Amino acid sequence: MRACRMSESSELPLFHVVGFSGHRSVENPAGVARAITGALESLRREAPGEWLALSSVADGSDQMFVAQARALGLSWHAILPLPKAEFSKDFSAADWNAVETMLTHAEHVRVITENGTREDAYLDCGMETVNGADVLLAVWDGQPARGKGGTADVVGYAKSLGKAVIVIDAVTLEVRRENFDKLERTDKTLANLNKLPVASTGWGDNPFRAPGHIFAFQQKCDFAASHGAPQFRRLIVLTVLLHVIATLIAAGSLSYGLHLTAIPWIKLLCLVGALGVALVLRHHHHSHGSWVRCRLAAEFCRSALATWGLPRAAPLFEDLDLPGVRGLTRSLHILHSRSASAQPVPMDEFRRIYLEKRIDDQLAYYRKQEARALPLFGRLKMGFWIATMLAIACTAAYAVCHTGHFEVSPSVETTVFYFLPISLPVIAASFISLISINDLQRRVARFREMQVMLEDSRKRVTFCQTWNSLERIVLKTESALLQEVLEWHSITSFAESH
Repeated sequence: MRACRMSESSELPLFHVVGFSGHRSVENPAGVARAITGALESLRREAPGEWLALSSVADGSDQMFVAQARALGLSWHAILPLPKAEFSKDFSAADWNAVETMLTHAEHVRVITENGTREDAYLDCGMETVNGADVLLAVWDGQPARGKGGTADVVGYAKSLGKAVIVIDAVTLEVRRENFDKLERTDKTLANLNKLPVASTGWGDNPFRAPGHIFAFQQKCDFAASHGAPQFRRLIVLTVLLHVIATLIAAGSLSYGLHLTAIPWIKLLCLVGALGVALVLRHHHHSHGSWVRCRLAAEFCRSALATWGLPRAAPLFEDLDLPGVRGLTRSLHILHSRSASAQPVPMDEFRRIYLEKRIDDQLAYYRKQEARALPLFGRLKMGFWIATMLAIACTAAYAVCHTGHFEVSPSVETTVFYFLPISLPVIAASFISLISINDLQRRVARFREMQVMLEDSRKRVTFCQTWNSLERIVLKTESALLQEVLEWHSITSFAESH
């Protein structure tokens, strides 16, 4: 039984991919087949999780690899250089019939090139095989490629990326390994997410009828992100406020000639407190990273679940290569590919659920976030302008009175000419800092953009009458939502590193 069949669990399986490239003609087919089997068995022993086979289906080694992989129980993802109608021209009628039969056993079929030259298509196919693989297994005679896209080119590309490579000599059958120190046999992020305790949050039920363990995985990631969010912004705001208070105390003591014993101690406490908060921030660096990963995982799963009822797997993560979450996105994509056509939700029901549970849910979220951020942004911006204009007025008053030798009372002179010109710019700068720390300007603009996008998607989804049109709009919507998540991840990860 495959590792991914864990309906009573809340874990996602770990997948590894072995890609293949090889010659169409080999001298010892039986020996090559045994060598391929041995290489695949060794990979399964060395790395936990489920191994998938990724290859084209050209004559010779490709078909041999597919046969051996399937005999060992590996799932096979086919990658074709050209559309079937064009690719079939490389085969006789009888051979193409055999290829089409073989393709029915592929768990997923991907066509690389819709146009361009034939040689370019074969090279692109080989390169995409390397891009999608953790290990490249190649049957190669060690000679230069006989044409663009040959095995030598593919092996060279894999080595240039530092990918793990297993080369089976097409003549001697000698097996050589390279770059295996670069092979990631486990995925720490996915393992840590799998260890999270089971929880229930977010959607109360499983509206899109995804497999239970995937829904449970999303629920526990969402719960961990919601309840484990470190108060980084509040702590950073506290450091700013403590520094401002220390500055105001210093400015007041100098301007008013205050020499109370408590004043330097209060200032010292503010500065030590700011340092203490900074140390707390450093101490909670790990918890911040865990929170970011949990939130990212929860939102990725939310997008995956929202497209689960479509008749075919949505390519949401197919080209997403974000360090740290490759195991998660690969697992979601493969699991969706396996179950997309198992029990599709009727279109009317999917549309209703998507509008209610995804678009309306996200609209409510962005409206709530804007309603919270906009007043704060307005108050901080107003505070900046008031402090700035007062600072200008005080400085201008001092310049006029000093130049014209006008007499003013000592209290006005002390406050307006000395204390306020020092303290108001600091206060104005703190307002700008608070806007920046909370990312308010970007967030307000982004919240409005997302609401406009979601309102437009809602209208379009409502009037969709075919699966194809509905799928296009759903994918466009999910891509926009994922882009927002990725932008958030970049900003929060940068904050984490500082």
